[in-house]
Amino acid sequence: MTTIKNGTWVVVADGEKALFLRNVTDGENPNFEVIRKEEQDNPKDIDQSANRPGRVGQSHGSAVSAYDDTDWHELAKERFAADLADILYERAHKGKFDSIVLVAAPNVLGELRSQLHQEVTDKVVGEISKTLTNHPIDEIEKIVKSNLAA
Repeated sequence: MTTIKNGTWVVVADGEKALFLRNVTDGENPNFEVIRKEEQDNPKDIDQSANRPGRVGQSHGSAVSAYDDTDWHELAKERFAADLADILYERAHKGKFDSIVLVAAPNVLGELRSQLHQEVTDKVVGEISKTLTNHPIDEIEKIVKSNLAA
């Protein structure tokens, strides 16, 4: 069982925004205050794509194949995870937090985990694989508490 001590950071993220929260009480009755919000403008892929995928002819015969188009929306999500990892490293290096809980959509959590510097990884006391960025803070408190108590 992981408890969220006073001062623990909770970062709630999806592929486009992140909430940086700090617990100002204890693990029994967590009370999170918002420290910072990060948001990225990430329109749907269709809005970011310039045109139709290119086509290529086969070396023999008359078949034609389409190239896969770049998924700009997904690339932006991966870039956001990298940016978030950089922010967390900077804050950890400055001693802004001693422990942190990561709450993110499963694919974002995986990408974030692969991008985190060891200095941040050493401070991770819990991970929750859920999308909670649009939940009110009091619901996030309850969900984090119940998930870490399990």
